[in-house]
Amino acid sequence: MSSRTSARAWRVIGPSRRRFETRASARAAFTLIELLVVIAIIATLASIVAPQIFSNVGEARRNAAKSQLQILSLALDSYRLDNDAFPTTTQGLDALRMPPQQGDAVSNWRGPYLRQTIPLDPWGRPYVYVSPGISNPTSYDLYTLGKDGRIGGAGEDADLTSWNGPVSQ
Repeated sequence: MSSRTSARAWRVIGPSRRRFETRASARAAFTLIELLVVIAIIATLASIVAPQIFSNVGEARRNAAKSQLQILSLALDSYRLDNDAFPTTTQGLDALRMPPQQGDAVSNWRGPYLRQTIPLDPWGRPYVYVSPGISNPTSYDLYTLGKDGRIGGAGEDADLTSWNGPVSQ
């Protein structure tokens, strides 16, 4: 009789037979109650964590829009230094990427003033650019209307401007 056979025989014949069978059946699967407890724990954690994660998405979009406004403002200031004026409303922000084809010709264009394409705001709409500005008649107005796309609002719907003031019409 080999050692393998004797070990198997001992398990079947020996005094620990009942304990061995219980361990083997317990390892085979989880009970329905155990699965329900685990699902309940996961659901509880998700209900606590999910609102905190999703509330930060709106704030992240607002911060991204503020950063993009600052980058566009810096590019517009560089354009003005080279050309003695900001691009007109008709020329738009595209004048930061390629020499303007509309309006007065610019002789000192040294762009591109932005390396990448003009970004959309975090809500998928183009930034509003008006030059000369309504709120800033000596320079430009650059803003986004937030998530709702309307003037005014609070939270994620609030307008974000390059001059940190309200949007005028």
